[in-house]
Amino acid sequence: MNIYDFDGTIYHGDSTVDFYKYCIRKRPKVLLYLPETIFYGIGFILKIIKKVTFKEHFYHFLKVIDTEKMVDDFWKEHIKNIYPWYYEKHQDTDIFISASPDFLLRPLLLKLGVTKLIASKVDPKDGTYDGENCWGEEKVRRLYAEYKITECDEFYSDSYSDTPLANIAKKAYHITKDGDIIDW
Repeated sequence: MNIYDFDGTIYHGDSTVDFYKYCIRKRPKVLLYLPETIFYGIGFILKIIKKVTFKEHFYHFLKVIDTEKMVDDFWKEHIKNIYPWYYEKHQDTDIFISASPDFLLRPLLLKLGVTKLIASKVDPKDGTYDGENCWGEEKVRRLYAEYKITECDEFYSDSYSDTPLANIAKKAYHITKDGDIIDW
């Protein structure tokens, strides 16, 4: 069984940022929430606001879109950003673990034949988080809580913040910005 991060790993770029830009392009009303995002973003950078609080306010733009339809349309346009090497590596037992929201990744991963996803639980209607952001040590905690898994065959990520997951893999790989696979 192999475990993958998503953004920057099998997806060229950051799907949340790309989705946000897509929503701005398709529904400019999303920009009404930009001042709020900037305010909470500055607070997060200054370490006076927690990451989840910032992200919840960022996702408030979901209030003015039909999230399900927008996600579906987004993936029709952005599925091309999946690195070709993933199609060769894909196994039915793959698990994806990502800080991106579940509502954004699940529809695409189901199309790719992936049924196991651990991601940030974000309400697609208003951006409210259920639990912590799925990042760093939280990824390992959730992996164990959901699947009782303490090791895997291979792990792939573009970020060294995923070292806790790399540590439970028999073999770990780092994905470069160009999508190349190198040893961790």
